[in-house]
Amino acid sequence: MYIIGLNAFHGDSSACILKNGVLIAAAEEERFRRIKHWAGFPSEAIKWCLSEAGINLENVEHIAVNQDPKANFGKKMIHIIKNPPKLNMILDRFRNKLERNSLKDNFKKEFPDCLFQGLIHNVEHHTAHLSSAFHVSPFNEAVVLSVDGFGDFASTAWGVGRGIEIDLKDRVYFPHSLGIYYMALTQFIGFQNWGDEYKVMGLAPYGKPTYLNQIRQIISLKPNGKFELNLDYFCHHKEKTEYVWKNDGPLVKSLFTEKFKKLLGPPRKPGEELTQRHKDIAHSAQAIYEEAFFHILNTLHEKFKIDSIAIAGGCGFNSVANGKILLNTPFKKIYVQAAAGDAGGAIGAAFATWHKIGGKKRLERGKLHDHAYWGPSFTNEYCHLLLKKEKKIIKNENCSVTHYNNLSDLIKKTASEIANGKVIGWFQGRMEWGPRALGNRSIIGDPRRKNMKDILNIKIKRRESFRPFAPSIIHEKVSEWFEQKDEVPFMMQVYQIKEEKRAEIPAVTHVDGSGRLQSVYEHTNPRYYYLIKEFEKITGVPMVLNTSFNENEPVVCKPEEALNTFLRTKMDMLVMEDWIIERN
Repeated sequence: MYIIGLNAFHGDSSACILKNGVLIAAAEEERFRRIKHWAGFPSEAIKWCLSEAGINLENVEHIAVNQDPKANFGKKMIHIIKNPPKLNMILDRFRNKLERNSLKDNFKKEFPDCLFQGLIHNVEHHTAHLSSAFHVSPFNEAVVLSVDGFGDFASTAWGVGRGIEIDLKDRVYFPHSLGIYYMALTQFIGFQNWGDEYKVMGLAPYGKPTYLNQIRQIISLKPNGKFELNLDYFCHHKEKTEYVWKNDGPLVKSLFTEKFKKLLGPPRKPGEELTQRHKDIAHSAQAIYEEAFFHILNTLHEKFKIDSIAIAGGCGFNSVANGKILLNTPFKKIYVQAAAGDAGGAIGAAFATWHKIGGKKRLERGKLHDHAYWGPSFTNEYCHLLLKKEKKIIKNENCSVTHYNNLSDLIKKTASEIANGKVIGWFQGRMEWGPRALGNRSIIGDPRRKNMKDILNIKIKRRESFRPFAPSIIHEKVSEWFEQKDEVPFMMQVYQIKEEKRAEIPAVTHVDGSGRLQSVYEHTNPRYYYLIKEFEKITGVPMVLNTSFNENEPVVCKPEEALNTFLRTKMDMLVMEDWIIERN
């Protein structure tokens, strides 16, 4: 039985495919379209998933989408009666609903020669998030939490997962949302693009908590783990704020009101200098978010007395808060899946549907999602043909090409060049699912070099200097370098680096002494693991600096994109499967 799961007509559109309840493939549409956070119908991701499964659309029995227009209908009607929205907002929601209901039409258009004869399942947004967190987690029992912007008129939901069942206990409904709270403050600090919240997390350690009292006027904590926004400071409940372009990424209008500006002063315009005031607002915004987040978690642990927590939703990407869960709550185990945001709702919709239609068997340990390598891969022969095709361009760029028959030699060469301060493009295996580069589509550097951040930003990334780079560390050595020992396969937690170790790895140590680590395992990514082990032999440091293989675009998917990025930047070396392209 094949099930396609979708996140469609929303930012980070994506698709996945299950075969008999086991994930075969998953990818975001942006990787194929080359437009960040692409929104719309994920036709290219669907086509690739079908190709990877070796089937056509007519072989698919079920399609599951992480949205249900009928969900929470009563709550919607009560809110509309009490708070009549503006006409343009009503028309926009109606158009969105029509578009989402045209799923079959989209399949007919994109697959004219294949007739889908199965069933389409609309899975409530947070049900999909909860499934994406719990059904692929290592837990047989866990509290499950979804914290998001909005989906199907709710922003937050929680329940208890046992076996294959998830008992959804409660929700926080529109218009109250931690995602909207954080996005509004992100916009206020001058970061306007969809998904820029991570910049606020990176900026926060440079600030001080001088705006806590003001920001506490924006949001208040309520009994039973809930919270409320002070709606005088927000306009999302009255006006149309979100634009979703079919052939582009989503855009969001300003979410805050004039009263918000009076409380915190003038908002920063994009491109304006970042002052200490902006850094202090970022610090205070993150601190108040954590207050609300831990309020939810501590309430849930007290209520359910379960020590494991599985988290999804867009706010699941707040790796700074995630890294403090074990310190600020009684929970003892955490699982945050690799695509915690709306893209991950595709696998949640698929797994929720699998269990709804009778798939009773829970995933076996070996099939659980302890890695994120669910995307496209390319053979050595494919790479060879590309390099032959581009031979002239490569030669004109004064680069040499070498093929390695022995993996050990390739690993030794690469580790040695990293230790010499070179910047390496590392392309191998299946592309990562989710936004993080985890050793298959990565740019790698030496974490010991204080100037490596500047080198990367000058040569390739061209991003804000306050944003940290991440360490990939072999999992056996985490406790030697970090204050907390935990499995962090997807870079979803930020932990404090041990104080006595920080001077050794300045390139991956943030200003507050933290690092957003990735723990690397031999059984999930042997080639990357061996590379880090070899680097440790040379330097004594069991980690490398790891950042995403891109230059202000989606992470590279194909060898063509990896080669183009290498050639147009000042990267020193590209390792592409068993081939090395090196600047002379």
